[in-house]
Amino acid sequence: MFDQLDIVEERYEQLNELLSDPDVVNDSSKLRAYSKEQADLQKTVEVYRDYKQVNEDIGEIETMLNDTKDKDEIEMLKEELQSSKERIPQLEEELKFLLIPKDPNDDKNVILEIRAAAGGDEAAIFAGDLFRMYSRYSETLGYKTDVVEMNDSDHGGYKEISVMIQGQGAYSKLKYENGAHRVQRVPETESGGRIHTSTATVAVLPEAEDVEVEIRNEDIKIDTYRSSGAGGQHVNTTDSAVRITHLPTGTVVTSQDEKSQIKNREKAMKVLKARVYDMKVQEEEAKYASERKSAVGTGDRSERIRTYNYPQNRVTDHRIGLTIQKLDQVMEGKLDEIIDALTMSEQTEKLKELNNGEI
Repeated sequence: MFDQLDIVEERYEQLNELLSDPDVVNDSSKLRAYSKEQADLQKTVEVYRDYKQVNEDIGEIETMLNDTKDKDEIEMLKEELQSSKERIPQLEEELKFLLIPKDPNDDKNVILEIRAAAGGDEAAIFAGDLFRMYSRYSETLGYKTDVVEMNDSDHGGYKEISVMIQGQGAYSKLKYENGAHRVQRVPETESGGRIHTSTATVAVLPEAEDVEVEIRNEDIKIDTYRSSGAGGQHVNTTDSAVRITHLPTGTVVTSQDEKSQIKNREKAMKVLKARVYDMKVQEEEAKYASERKSAVGTGDRSERIRTYNYPQNRVTDHRIGLTIQKLDQVMEGKLDEIIDALTMSEQTEKLKELNNGEI
């Protein structure tokens, strides 16, 4: 582990020099890449330097203990020594987690797609509840949310809705939401008070960069049409809505939320790139599915990952066996307890893999 940490620290110092190099300063792409790499390494280097300093302190205190006869000083030094020694295992544990390979998508914006599944009108209403939950959660993190496309349900909620969520680390927070979400509750339309079970699926796609996926002009078909949704006279009387079809994959994306056709096209292209990139990633992951050991991961989209039980105010995440009696708070966007538990579970599994099954 410490050989790895020495390499990380050496690279961090190298990046400091590179970022002062005039050739790098004048090259925006290199400057951005090196700055990001340095920022990613900074926390690890800070903790490692803290670890080395504490070890030096221990050596100095032990030397001072051997050199002094003063009882008060000896007592004070022993307390200081004990405190420093207690920090060592804590810092070692933190360093282990910091060395876990980072998901390259973690810092990216995301396209969040929610679709009503089994349960008819109630599933659509639940899809709307999930959209509200994620919107509120995003607000608490300071993220910007922007609806790209939606298909309203006649009785409330959405048959499907796609929203772009922009903010530092958006994917790292939301990637665990991939999968089928199940709700158990009494629908408003149910006169007999019987509990119904409905489902909605959630897909979290990292926003793709141009270098990761190429969309050629000859591979897309773009149609424009008049928006059918709410938005005022201007939206409904101009061909501002955009539909883009990616011919090689058959992927279709629509956007009609903006008054400007150009803005709708920009939104639709971002979603299209994210979906095509996601298809590419899913294909690659399928090749190694049998080798995957992580208990969490981003998972199979058809996998039931969580149940929201309204009568008992209970939320259960089935992947890690977590149950909390705070459904009312969760639906208001207070997802930190669940997200933190999922993050810790995945990090622990990765750490086991790095240590050949042992922590």
